[in-house]
Amino acid sequence: MDAQVMASADIDPRAHVGPGTSVWHLAQVREGAQIGAGCVIGRGAYIGPGVRMGDHCKIQNYALVYEPARLEDGVFVGPAAVFTNDRLPRAVTPAGRLKSAGDWNPVGVTVRHGASIGARAVCVAPVTVGRWAMVAAGAVVVADVPDFALVAGVPARFVRWVGRAGVALVPDGGGRLRCPQTGARYVETGDALEEETT
Repeated sequence: MDAQVMASADIDPRAHVGPGTSVWHLAQVREGAQIGAGCVIGRGAYIGPGVRMGDHCKIQNYALVYEPARLEDGVFVGPAAVFTNDRLPRAVTPAGRLKSAGDWNPVGVTVRHGASIGARAVCVAPVTVGRWAMVAAGAVVVADVPDFALVAGVPARFVRWVGRAGVALVPDGGGRLRCPQTGARYVETGDALEEETT
């Protein structure tokens, strides 16, 4: 199935938009961006040059995903979330000349498989948000987020562990945790959480 692109969307001809992806009104996808299959790019969202996005991602309305961000499969980015790309932002050089692309080295945000970024959250590059992690609405992420962690606040801090369904995990005895929705079990090892395999 071909991509569905609204007439008011701005897709650079050098971008790739995968089959079954929907790009809604006023969204912009810049040159060299690679959008996977079955994604949704919401109204007014911005996808920067060279951004890489896997399959089945959802970028909600007015989210700003600046290059060189990398999103793996199944990532959710909430409305008006922002991925930054400049650690030392200035409009001008020390001499007062307007900065150009050659005056700085962009750094990116990486979001691993299945992770979710809440509405109006800001991810300050360079950071990595781990697999199936959740960033709460309005959080400001300035450090890497472990797999399956829920973080919240300014700056974002660990709140609890969550499973693939996004539900808070509950104790299951023997140092293990369980998802009350799916029944999946997890093992905490130090500052990390791993899925228990059978």
